[in-house]
Amino acid sequence: MGIFLFIIPIRYNGEMTIPIAILSGSIQSLLGTYLPVIMMVIIELTLIGTIIAKLFKPIFLARHPFFKNLFDVPVVWAITRVIGGIFAFLVYFQIGPEFIWSENTGGLLLNDLLPILFSVFLFAGLFLPLLLDFGLLEFFGALFTKVMRPIFKLPGRSSIDCIASWLGDGTIGVLLTSKQYEDGFYTKREAAIIGTTFSVVSITFCLVVISQVNLGSMFVPFYATVTLSGLVAAFICPRIPPLSRKPDTFYLDKENEVSEVIPKGYTPFNWGLKLAVDRAEDNQGFIGFIKEGLKNILDMWMGVAPIVMAFGSLALILAEYTPIFQWTGMPFIPLLELMQVPEAKAAAETLVVGFADMFLPSVIGSGIESDMTRFIVACTSVTQLIYMSEVGGLLLGSKIPVTFLDLFVIFLERTLITLPIIVLAAHIIF
Repeated sequence: MGIFLFIIPIRYNGEMTIPIAILSGSIQSLLGTYLPVIMMVIIELTLIGTIIAKLFKPIFLARHPFFKNLFDVPVVWAITRVIGGIFAFLVYFQIGPEFIWSENTGGLLLNDLLPILFSVFLFAGLFLPLLLDFGLLEFFGALFTKVMRPIFKLPGRSSIDCIASWLGDGTIGVLLTSKQYEDGFYTKREAAIIGTTFSVVSITFCLVVISQVNLGSMFVPFYATVTLSGLVAAFICPRIPPLSRKPDTFYLDKENEVSEVIPKGYTPFNWGLKLAVDRAEDNQGFIGFIKEGLKNILDMWMGVAPIVMAFGSLALILAEYTPIFQWTGMPFIPLLELMQVPEAKAAAETLVVGFADMFLPSVIGSGIESDMTRFIVACTSVTQLIYMSEVGGLLLGSKIPVTFLDLFVIFLERTLITLPIIVLAAHIIF
């Protein structure tokens, strides 16, 4: 059931998607215009709960560790929740400065992105135990250790995170990784690598990006280029700072030791099957499954939404109303000219703006005349992976040990690693 819901692509309304996306889409259609106010209320309730937890320290929280972890957060995240709460209120009621609530900044997040996250979190959170608690990761871990460990320096079980991201959505990959990290299956370094390297953009959204730059007919060479450059980045990034410097220690020292050595007399398949069956026997039954799913949903809604609102809004405000991304893109002009990319100045402006939102480069770049340059812009925006309006905000909101500076450095590294490969492919194709 977990594989079917999160990984198996099916045709629905004429396009390929996964069942979780269909379920979340149906909730979006059902609730429609109510979703922005629902997300605003969730963000404000999170803020109120955090203020009560920090100022009054009620006994209730001491008795319930889940709610204590949810509301009694470190000061930096409490401040972020305050900013997110203020932004959500101003945006919903459209009061205060327009640059906060305009449709290209806070309005984009509260009215477009957060409703999607609400519905994805609802079903992904509820059904995530199907991937985590019934042996699937143990089984694939035994099968893929000999591939993932030497190439990407990751445990074999991380292969499922990668597949869930690739076929489903980058947000699902981040949620899955965060949960595995909190449960002691990944070290800090492993969680940071998976979250920033394998939370790839879904095939469906890639189609949206290439269509935005009017090159929809070139989807196959586009996706092949994205996949190749993404694999090269996944090989290099874990071997250089900041990812290489992350410690190989566990979250709260909670190591959940899973041996990657295949015992004598077992094949990887048989050993994976044994581990999977042992894991499945430990499940807490239907009530435990529902309880775990509801905790996941609350954790995602309240833990992530305020941070996405705060960081996403700030990044989009900077992109929309300041020249900061144009300035930071200027060093790429000589590099693009050296690689003989047409309209290098226009292309350079799109390269760094992707840090704010992955869709912005293809929107800005759609006016570029050269097909080759638009192709490069579209490919680069997808392979950069980290953008603050979604995946970046989610990573900061999760327990995965990455900072804002880490994310920006990794974003630049991915740009510099993938750009030459993309440009070379573009020269061959065009």
